[in-house]
Amino acid sequence: MDPNTTADLRGASPEHVRNAIRDGDPLPGGRGFAGRLRDPPNRKGPVLVRDVLGRQPLFVERDRTPLDAWSFDRTDLDDPEPVPAGSVVWGTGTERVWSLPEDGPVEPDAGQAAVDRALDSALGDVDPDGPGGDLAIAFSGGVDSGVVAAAVSDTPCYVAGFEGCHDVTAAREAAAEMELELRVIEITHEDLLRAVRAVAAATGRRNPMDVAIAVPLYLAAEAAAADGFDRLAVGQGADELFGGYSKVVAPAGDDRVAAETVRGARTETVRSLPDQLERDVLALRAAGVEPVAPLLDDRVVAAALALPGELLAADGDRKIALRRAARGRVPESVRTADKKAVQYGTYVSRELDRLARQAGFKRRMDDHVGQYLDALLEESGAP
Repeated sequence: MDPNTTADLRGASPEHVRNAIRDGDPLPGGRGFAGRLRDPPNRKGPVLVRDVLGRQPLFVERDRTPLDAWSFDRTDLDDPEPVPAGSVVWGTGTERVWSLPEDGPVEPDAGQAAVDRALDSALGDVDPDGPGGDLAIAFSGGVDSGVVAAAVSDTPCYVAGFEGCHDVTAAREAAAEMELELRVIEITHEDLLRAVRAVAAATGRRNPMDVAIAVPLYLAAEAAAADGFDRLAVGQGADELFGGYSKVVAPAGDDRVAAETVRGARTETVRSLPDQLERDVLALRAAGVEPVAPLLDDRVVAAALALPGELLAADGDRKIALRRAARGRVPESVRTADKKAVQYGTYVSRELDRLARQAGFKRRMDDHVGQYLDALLEESGAP
């Protein structure tokens, strides 16, 4: 058991969280925290806390009285509502006490050096045989999972996808070049439907995008858990922090973001992390593993947020600082590998569309896959 995980608090000790509240420090070290703090500074009685990036999910009853109606697992509650990231909650009151740092940008050389140091430290802390149990790796063959896998190269890797998909092909090629042990979980339609139900039950989400992202992660984690692994290392956070999305490259002409600068667009993607991490963490826990996310370590987050735009995205390149930091850690083919969104790289979105059309939900219908998922989950009695 992680010494920072108790019945009341996950991810950090009570003293660590009290200091973060007292100092107003959004990145006090570690990989996030959430839970109930019994003796907060300058407040009477216990409060609920959740770190600035929401790396640990936390929920309360929507009509909460008293504050005891809370849980790390949304299925424990009748009408769960996420505790906002960066907030302290007491009774029926909520106060945002942490916000993302807005310092920077730093000079390019200093920024790159800070990223290099932060990755060295965060990846060096990944223990394959830590107190939380044995570790496996979710591996897609890209730079994000590649740098994580390279740090613990004797650790088995897992990838899930339909036969012939991009992610399985890329993972096989990268694992062979990096001499990693790789287990491939070839998804069938039966696996897909079972995982859809499990993900919806654990996360409360039914929309096609969330389901298609979480399903391959769930199936890879489920296989790792069946093999006896308690933790799964993931590359989550790299795209958001380091400018991995196409909409960050030229934001002024992209209606998917409101910002007009690369750094501003990157900030918008970082602010999406609490919602995304809630989904991913709950799906992983439902599969039987605890996530380990070294690229969401506070040291990495701080270094990434301070980067100038030219080290995020420029001239069509993305995640520039991360790819430079990966030089020498992973093979060149992995360092420069193109990103493909997991829902497409695993063919999960394609196969959900196929099943929807086979069930009579045609593409001419509005949100035909969403309607199909609703019908499927209603039939199975999923919440």
